[in-house]
Formats: sequence, structure tokens, C-alpha cells
Amino acid sequence: MKILFISHNRLGDAVLSTGLLAHLMRRYPSAQITVACGPVPAPLLALAPNVVHVAVMEKAPLAGHWRRLWRQLVGQRWDLVVDLRASLLAWLLWAGERRVLGARGNHLHRVRHSAAVLDLPEPPEPELWLRAEHLQAAMTHLPDGGAVLGLGPTANWGGKQWPIERFGDLAQRLTADGAPLAGARVAVFGAHNERAAAQPLLDGLPADQVIDLIGRIDLPTVAACLGRCDLFVGNDSGLMHMAAAVQCPTLGLFGPSREEIYGPWGGQAAAVRTDLAFDDIRNDPAYDYREQDSWMTTLSVEKVATAARELLDRVADPTTGQRP
Repeated sequence: MKILFISHNRLGDAVLSTGLLAHLMRRYPSAQITVACGPVPAPLLALAPNVVHVAVMEKAPLAGHWRRLWRQLVGQRWDLVVDLRASLLAWLLWAGERRVLGARGNHLHRVRHSAAVLDLPEPPEPELWLRAEHLQAAMTHLPDGGAVLGLGPTANWGGKQWPIERFGDLAQRLTADGAPLAGARVAVFGAHNERAAAQPLLDGLPADQVIDLIGRIDLPTVAACLGRCDLFVGNDSGLMHMAAAVQCPTLGLFGPSREEIYGPWGGQAAAVRTDLAFDDIRNDPAYDYREQDSWMTTLSVEKVATAARELLDRVADPTTGQRP
């Protein structure tokens, strides 16, 4: 059986689609799956066991990326095409069955919305697939020896970024003596082009406590490192969704995006938002998505620290009281 799975360009959306990809593998264990997605999530989706090819969609003017993709795929017969981009491509290929995500359900969390394309009553949880070399590399960067607090201080838009100095204050609160992660190391994650934005956080943390992972490791190793963290706190971003997908207790910070649609998914995840509701932010006369000024300033360090403690208490083993 040959399946074409058309996923997303952005990392976060692609990660949220991985539960559906995993469902297809379980339902059709002998299937050969081709994934189409953007260049950033491609290294993660390529690791899925049944994926035999990843067609990377490099964005091009005048929808040129779709034409290139069509030329790659048109010569094959597909038993099933699952299109999460609601494109015309699924209808321009030779396919036995097509499942194309519709606009209905846009108000649902993206995981639930994606599950609707296969009429699944319960949405499968996102998951990532890693190899031994990624797990070994993660042990090198984050060796055993105490707790690790992971921080994701960047985002794809400045409006979604919590003020950088507050991440430093939060780290001090959560790792101080008597705190939930007392004495923990602090791993800072981000892409290479986000180093300048994160540098004040790196400079403000004690050198013997901080682990700088910004732009230093590939994406699968990032996922493996996130899996070794005891808690991840970050802005609404692909990193946040990756952390939740590898079952790290994950707290997402929200302001000018909707946590009910884009919040981290899973039993070990939670979201905390600004004192301003989403509609209050979007309806503010000063709101302009073209500007990079933060809309996260009404989210206090105390509010985030309280939410982090509550999350850690909730995911603790009820028999031992120990956190994962």
C-alpha cells in the first residue's frame, strides 16, 4: 500500500500532525508512506518507521512549490492521499482514496481538527521518532546528574515572545534552594538565527548552570534533549510542541495566539496566558502583526512560576510523589 501524507511547512503544525501519521502506520503496518512537508520539519518526519521518502517543499513564488511537488508525485498511483493542507494536489493525482482536511473544525485544537480528516473519534497524540545516535548525542549534551529545566525563549514572531529577562527570573525561581527544580541545570534551546534574541538570557545565567544548545544540534537531537528535561517552558513555538510530543512536562506561554487551538497537547502539558485575552490583544488599536514588539508583557513571572509548579505537581507519580 502506498500512502501520500501532505503535512505542513511550519515545525509546530507538522509536529501536531504526527499523531495522525502514527495512526496510519499502526492501521497500515506494511504501508510505504511518502511525506510532503516544509524543509524545517523534514528531518523529524523522515525518521518515522514507514516513511520511505520525504518530498521537501521549498516555498517558491506563484505556488511554484506545489507545481514541483506535483511533478514529483504525478507518475505514481496512490492508494490513499491524506492532505492536511487542503490543497488541490490531492485531486490532481491518481489515488484510490482521498482525505482532504476541510475548513470545518477550524475552531478546534489543531490535533482534533487533523484527526477529523480520518473521522477519528479520539485524536491520536503527537509523537516523534528518534534513533540511537540521537539519544546518545542527547546524553552527551545533557548527561545524568540532576534535574534539567529547558527553556525556549524565542518564537517565529516577536509579538509571541515573553520578555527575555523574565525567562532568567523564572529560571532563578524554579532552581533556587527549596524550589521544585532546586539546583537544576538550565538548557536553552533555539535556532541558530535566534541566538541574538536569546543571548541576554545566556549571559544572565550562571556559566556553570546554563547549557547553551542554540543552533548547536540538529532537530532530532533537539527532540532527544527535550526528552531528557524535567520541565520545558517556552513561547508558542515548534519547540514547545516538540517538547510535549516527547512527553516532557511542557508549559506553553500564550498571548497573541489561541491556546485552545495551538496549546501544547497531552497529559503532561499546560498553557498559561497573559492577563489580556486573545481578543483583547487582537482588537487593540495598536496591534500590528508586522511589528515585533512583544504582546506578552502582562504575563508575570509569578504567574508562570505558579503554573509551572502546578504542572509539576500534576504530573508527579501519585504513589511516590516523584516527578518524571
